[in-house]
Amino acid sequence: MKFDPREHPHRRFNPLTGDHVLVSPHRGKRPWLGRQEAPDVAAQPAYDPGCFLCPGNRRAAGAINPSYTGVYVFDNDFPALRSEAPAAADDALFRAEPAHGACRVVCFSPDHGATLPELSLDAVRAVVACWRDEAAALERRYPCVQVFENKGEMMGCSNPHPHSQIWATSFAPSEIAKEDRRQRLYFEETGRVLLNDVAEREALAKERVIFETDRFLVVTPFWAAWPFETLIIANTEVARLSELDNHCVADLAVAMKRLTTRYDNLFECSFPYSMGFHGAPAGADARHWRLHAHFYPPLLRSATIRKFMVGFELLAEAQRDLTPEAAAERLRAASETHHRTGAAR
Repeated sequence: MKFDPREHPHRRFNPLTGDHVLVSPHRGKRPWLGRQEAPDVAAQPAYDPGCFLCPGNRRAAGAINPSYTGVYVFDNDFPALRSEAPAAADDALFRAEPAHGACRVVCFSPDHGATLPELSLDAVRAVVACWRDEAAALERRYPCVQVFENKGEMMGCSNPHPHSQIWATSFAPSEIAKEDRRQRLYFEETGRVLLNDVAEREALAKERVIFETDRFLVVTPFWAAWPFETLIIANTEVARLSELDNHCVADLAVAMKRLTTRYDNLFECSFPYSMGFHGAPAGADARHWRLHAHFYPPLLRSATIRKFMVGFELLAEAQRDLTPEAAAERLRAASETHHRTGAAR
């Protein structure tokens, strides 16, 4: 029997983390009798008087938002980290250590109903510039800065007003530390940058590439675990968000808008995902790093069927039915003219 990755189960290795994913393409033909989600297809109003994040409204903790007209940033009213933390008890087995940091909220615009793909390119550029500037400021105090967005109720977003969060930490979080070790080891063994090699291989193969811009490559990675997972890789020597020049900021805005528009058009809904940027810890040697962004969307077959990371995925290792190559093909075929606004990039 000849192996065909489109038909036969196999495992793929993730060089960024050292983990594996089980790919079972034959399972895509099985009937679905599980949970059906309510698709997010309703247009939101530009202003919601009950929204904690809209301009002029009172937030949950009592502060009143200014009548902002662009990107609006503030300290999270309910932060996961505080600026100071007492020392924890020293225990050889049940170890604990103090953790401190800062948590910021970034509202993309005053428009309650406009997600990233529905904003103008200038507005998306302002968001990316804000992420860069906030990261640069926070890196003066903390070694790691995590910019992320949870879009949609399906991904646990607690407020529908389009926004992202920034958590700066006194420690290297587990995923960052894991990626740092793997990239450093690859650099020490080969003298090359891991994600540079990944980007070069993907650009040559093309089967998982969604599109390229001047400074970024957008792919469904070979090791993707989520159905329509994507990776945005900087193709220049940029290791952190804070290092982006204005040209990179503008180009990253183009990549973000093009990708998220394709996502929304895939099933003609406001496509849910968790997205975040990974960059080198501040002040550390970053020769082995390239800035990149992960998109983890849960939708599987339609706007109503999602992927659940349970059972084998939760207790053993990640597993997927739709191959990354098939997912990339569908994303390439999706339009960059938004199905709801009619606006192209």
